[in-house]
Amino acid sequence: MEKKLKSWQGWLLFGGSMVVVFVLGLCVSALTERRAELASVFNNRKTVITGIEARNEVFKDDFPREYQTWTETAKTDFQSEFNGNIAVDVLEQRPEMVILWAGYAFSKDYSTPRGHMHAIEDITASLRTGAPATAEDGPQPSTCWTCKSPDVPRMMEAVGVDAFYNNKWGAMGSEIVNPIGCADCHEPENMNLHISRPALIEAFARQGRDITKATPQEMRSLVCAQCHVEYYFKGDGKYLTFPWDKGFTVEDMEAYYDNEGFYDYIHKLSRAPILKAQHPDYEIAQMGIHGQRGVSCADCHMPYKSEGGVKFSDHHIQSPLAMIDRTCQTCHRESEATLRNNVYERQRKANEIRNRLEQELAKAHIEAKFAWDKGATDDQMKDVLALIRQAQWRWDFGVASHGGAFHAPQEIQRILSHGLDKAMQARLAVSKVLAKHGYTDDVPMPDISTKDKAQHYIGLDMDAERAAKDKFLKTTVPAWLEKAKANGRLAQI
Repeated sequence: MEKKLKSWQGWLLFGGSMVVVFVLGLCVSALTERRAELASVFNNRKTVITGIEARNEVFKDDFPREYQTWTETAKTDFQSEFNGNIAVDVLEQRPEMVILWAGYAFSKDYSTPRGHMHAIEDITASLRTGAPATAEDGPQPSTCWTCKSPDVPRMMEAVGVDAFYNNKWGAMGSEIVNPIGCADCHEPENMNLHISRPALIEAFARQGRDITKATPQEMRSLVCAQCHVEYYFKGDGKYLTFPWDKGFTVEDMEAYYDNEGFYDYIHKLSRAPILKAQHPDYEIAQMGIHGQRGVSCADCHMPYKSEGGVKFSDHHIQSPLAMIDRTCQTCHRESEATLRNNVYERQRKANEIRNRLEQELAKAHIEAKFAWDKGATDDQMKDVLALIRQAQWRWDFGVASHGGAFHAPQEIQRILSHGLDKAMQARLAVSKVLAKHGYTDDVPMPDISTKDKAQHYIGLDMDAERAAKDKFLKTTVPAWLEKAKANGRLAQI
């Protein structure tokens, strides 16, 4: 019996290895075919492109299929159980988030992301970018443009990387006008995948790695990793930096930030020095089983498509759940319903912990404010603030990556569970501080049951915010676009 068991184990291991070899073989075969097709295209190009060409429409005649599918990122017609390509007001759904971001621009406006073609439109309309009237005005630095447009590498080349970052967001309004597209990921002359943003190259170099040695399959993820990562604005020059020096985990990055003495903002209620996670999609994906097996971002989010005997990458970058027959079922033989439910099951379990953490963390911030109001000292609150910082970093790291609950479900649940533990420890520590000041009752909680009520509680004047943004969109933005057109920054179509 033991001999038979070992035999079966051997066959299972062999079979699993063969599946991996088969999948990678498909990737290599597809890449080889694609190179041959591109070689044919380049011998007969209709448009000669040199340098950084930010106008996506210029690529249309030579790459009509890729261009057409890219335009489909403008669609807002897909909604899964938890995400899609439709802008959903997350603060309305989960008003505790307003409390968690009190004192930071995300408390004003946070919606689920739409497709790449909406990148310029959405950052311009967001309340987070304010309503700058001049090139020196507004709350955000020009670093906020970095991942939104192929105009960014063009401007970095024109003015220098440091000068690009060390500016106001409004200063680049008439230059950054084309949404995420071709030149962000491809060298315009030969369409090879390339890294157009310096932060990723610099992060690799600090780790002692040479990004130019990346394989074609690795590049199918690294072009995404230019933007879909955790990052911060370093120093007074707001230099875009990836905190990867100590590693990819939530603890590694926390140690990096602690060593730098960095925080994104001081919380308006608790006074905790808060870290705001961005979207560590690449890092978390590398921790999951697909990333560990060499599956790239493009394999699932840009699957190959055939048309008239031509195979090409579908540039309608979206959730794999919108096209399961060309994504999941390429490797998995289960039905669409089964595969979809497998994803939902992982998301539901992670979100169950997420919701608990958001509720407890919001209470911790409110209770910390109550303790300050009762006369708590800096020394008494030191441990409380440290625990709140740690809890919120784990919460934000776990939820800012929209696909994290599927990419690495065990890691996401571990992170969120540790965050919940830290939040509960913070609340216990606050209760001890309050006891020292003679208060042992429950802390009264405000009504934050809606976004409006939560924003009012933290002191936001949302009518004024919306009025200023409306004026900005009607006056400043049209002026930006007119200047861009006059300077030939937008394609004439």
